[in-house]
Amino acid sequence: MKSDLRDIHAAMMDLAGFLNRPQADDLLLREAGVSLDRALFPLLGRIGKKGPIGVVELADLAGRDHSVVSRQIAKLESLGLVERRPGKTDKRVREAMVTEKGQDLVDRLDAARQRLVGPMMAEWSDQELKDLARLLRKFVDGANAALKD
Repeated sequence: MKSDLRDIHAAMMDLAGFLNRPQADDLLLREAGVSLDRALFPLLGRIGKKGPIGVVELADLAGRDHSVVSRQIAKLESLGLVERRPGKTDKRVREAMVTEKGQDLVDRLDAARQRLVGPMMAEWSDQELKDLARLLRKFVDGANAALKD
């Protein structure tokens, strides 16, 4: 078990390293034909998938300080990619949601990701892909729950 956990941790660290490499971001942005600051597009993607979403929740998901995320959302808003509105349940919270222009970029990035990652997983069976998605979700949900305890 300890050896398995070390191997899992090593693989997760390698994955995190890959996902945080500027070269991977640059490749994705080029493939999508999108010109956007590398610090902004992950936030745009999260807002597109989780929005409307408040700054604190978005900052928590992104692992960034909420004041930094607030400034980045303001930049996305100035570019016409997101808009902010009062929260549905708490009017004091301003939630960010993608605009039509922002959703177009999110869709282009998703399509580019599919073109880039699809060939890497072409040999994987449908079941392996489903298992990977299920197990990653289970791991992340468990990790997030452990932080809340």
